[in-house]
Amino acid sequence: MEFVATCLFGLEKQLGEEIDALGCRRLDTMDGRVTFEGKEEDLARANLRLRCAERVYIRVGSFPARSFTELFDGCRALPFEDYIGKDDAFPVKGHAIRSTLFSVPDCQSIVKKAVVERLGQAYGIKWFSEEGSRYQIEFFIFKDVATLMIDTSGRALHKRGYRPAAGAAPLRETLAAAMALTARPRPDTLIWDPFCGSGTIVIEAAMIERNIAPGLGRSFAAMDFDFLDQRIFRDATEEATSLIRDGEGIELYGSDIDERVLAYARENAKRAGVEDSIRFFRADARYIKKPDRRGTLICNPPYGERMMEMKEVEALYRAIGVCFAEFDPWQIYVLTSHPQFERLFGRRADKKRRLYNGMIPCDLYQCFRPRLAGTSKKVNQ
Repeated sequence: MEFVATCLFGLEKQLGEEIDALGCRRLDTMDGRVTFEGKEEDLARANLRLRCAERVYIRVGSFPARSFTELFDGCRALPFEDYIGKDDAFPVKGHAIRSTLFSVPDCQSIVKKAVVERLGQAYGIKWFSEEGSRYQIEFFIFKDVATLMIDTSGRALHKRGYRPAAGAAPLRETLAAAMALTARPRPDTLIWDPFCGSGTIVIEAAMIERNIAPGLGRSFAAMDFDFLDQRIFRDATEEATSLIRDGEGIELYGSDIDERVLAYARENAKRAGVEDSIRFFRADARYIKKPDRRGTLICNPPYGERMMEMKEVEALYRAIGVCFAEFDPWQIYVLTSHPQFERLFGRRADKKRRLYNGMIPCDLYQCFRPRLAGTSKKVNQ
């Protein structure tokens, strides 16, 4: 079978590496999606275990679609009856990017009509009750090539289930997981988020350290698909559960100036099953002190889009630049959209990576080399 896993822009490489780790073969990678090949059981394993994926789809087929006629004929030629029964629901949605066909509502209508005609011929009927299992059909038209897919995830995979409550500017779980993976969580290194908010980064890092699959404890749309052997989800859950490591020796720090969001963070960590691995406490990130151990600072501080005024944000960056300098040689990872972050922080990053926090373009500033002896720790004013 062929599958498509979607992700936030910038996470394609890490998502591809996760797919490789499952033992599946990558076929194609483009912005926001990775196409791969696997067995039926890999559908369940991917939904349960991919940390950076937003959704996993079954790829029904692709074809040129430069006109509505080509779109209709191409859809009608695909074997939708292999997946959808005569009583099942099959709503349609999708996207068209850099293509001749750009009207999404018109494309939705054409795809729906084509699938109805295909299923009508297959089952010898003209009317569909659509009262059975739900199969969400999604089209993606890119550069005049249409790909038709069936969503196997249902709720987006970043909705792990542990975070019903969050702070004012919550970080999506998949992005937090990607940040944590970049920092390479390991038991011999303390990970500390001094702007932890509702705890997402340290919770994801703790789940990585303990190898807790992000999809454990939630359901997926494909659990209702009649054409699948539902034992694949039972077996994938048993496999994922058997791979969990105990939390002995694992400790992460999550601190924040707001005691209210820390209460949310503790609740979220408990729901995620990692409350014993994270120490949450109130602290002002401008004045934190370095513990006498090896560690990594990783955070998503306010950047003036949804929290704080820009002048406050810039003053904050100057202050944490001074404070974090005292943590040398710890590694530091900071996600922000502010284009002058390095100047304000007083240090040039060893590496920058473009990521997207929702629709906000950001950079993940990575400082992993110790400062040279004698380097000034003063911040540019």
